[in-house]
Amino acid sequence: MSSPAANFDELDLFVWEGKADILDRIARCMASFDVEVIRADGMPPPHQEQGVALRPSVAIISVTVIDGGGLAHATELLQGMPVIWVAAGSRERDSRTYPPEYLHVLPYDFTCAELRTMVAKLVRQLRAREVAPQPPDVLVAHSDAMKALLAEVNAFSDCDHSVLVRGETGVGKERIAQQLHLGHQRYGKGAFVAVNCGAIPDGLFESLFFGHTKGSFTGAVHAHRGYFEQATGGTLFLDEIGDLPRYQQVKLLRVLEDNAVTRLGATAPVRVDFRLVAATNRNLREMVASGEFRADLFYRLAVIELHVPSLEERGEIDKIAIFKALLTNVLGDELEALGETPHWLSDAVAETYFPGNVRQLRNLAERVGVIARQLHSWDQNLIQRAIALTRGTPAPAASAGNGMNGSGGGVGSIDGSADRKGWNSSERNRIIAALEINDWKRQDTAQHLGISRKVLWEKMRKYQILDGEPGIPEEQ
Repeated sequence: MSSPAANFDELDLFVWEGKADILDRIARCMASFDVEVIRADGMPPPHQEQGVALRPSVAIISVTVIDGGGLAHATELLQGMPVIWVAAGSRERDSRTYPPEYLHVLPYDFTCAELRTMVAKLVRQLRAREVAPQPPDVLVAHSDAMKALLAEVNAFSDCDHSVLVRGETGVGKERIAQQLHLGHQRYGKGAFVAVNCGAIPDGLFESLFFGHTKGSFTGAVHAHRGYFEQATGGTLFLDEIGDLPRYQQVKLLRVLEDNAVTRLGATAPVRVDFRLVAATNRNLREMVASGEFRADLFYRLAVIELHVPSLEERGEIDKIAIFKALLTNVLGDELEALGETPHWLSDAVAETYFPGNVRQLRNLAERVGVIARQLHSWDQNLIQRAIALTRGTPAPAASAGNGMNGSGGGVGSIDGSADRKGWNSSERNRIIAALEINDWKRQDTAQHLGISRKVLWEKMRKYQILDGEPGIPEEQ
């Protein structure tokens, strides 16, 4: 069995001692190891300020710091850091004092051996959670639009130039950025550092991106490598780049021009070398024209531009394939017992419009997966209701004759007794004729008619058009 010391490499211990005199004792117990013991009373832990933790960290808190709502306040500040509580009294597991997540308690008269053993246990748990990042799953690309995109990705993966990835929300822009990263012979061996530019707190841009030295400001208890340094040798992915304020845009541009950063509190610049991939769902050219985005930064970012198609642009073939892949991930081994995905489910997915794109399709797959797992069957009525909620339309009524049948597709869920007096039979026949010409492929039919798939879908629902149904004679 390894000794506790084997787990103490580059460890930070944050100590809230309150009225208890434990800081010096802890420091003496850990003096022979590579551990930094930091007095945390009155200061937020670095997790809150830096956003990332470069070293494993454990908190040791005396129960004397808890008064009134102190426990809730400490929980908010710690943000998931494992905690050892130091109590003067007995260590009973009273949930009013020690909730289930705080079961690591030492007596006030703890020994060095007790302290080291418990710290080592928590550090082992921390490091067990550190799973090496896995390459993304193979992207579904049956549609011409997606095949064309992946051909571009393969062509430009191994170049050093910046790439701007454009596309609607939820289309998978980060997945494309990961493919670009993995395809680069040199940068693909380094880190993939993803940053959401729309979530950078005010006042923390410099610290997060440029890093800082120890003691450069209150709370800077150790040096921090910023995102630019973390990405050196790899890829820096800046998502939602259009949300970056202009005053931060100029600082980013300076780094791209100089290939160097200077940490807060330092004087000497540090060389950086990374491949930059940015993504946005906004029109940066319009933002440049309106003065919201710097033109010089845009031209540095958009050396290569890639457009990620929406689900509607990709068409039914990708939509169904992605849904089945996501459903397989949800159900796992249970999928075999349930049997093949029914045709009516695939048809319904194909006919559903997903403004949230793949992210919304994943939500539907999770809903359907939960229903199928809990009921051990493809419950048509409940699944139709889940799909109706996804569409944003009223769910079909729970009646035996109301569901989609195996050959009717998604539009057969409307009750056949609906009032047909308001129908435009000429338009209905025109739509059916266009469907027949295009082998009942919705995407091709919509293009043939010069309308969107969503409009076609609504018209098929309105006129109760089922697959293969002939037109009705026009009224005389």
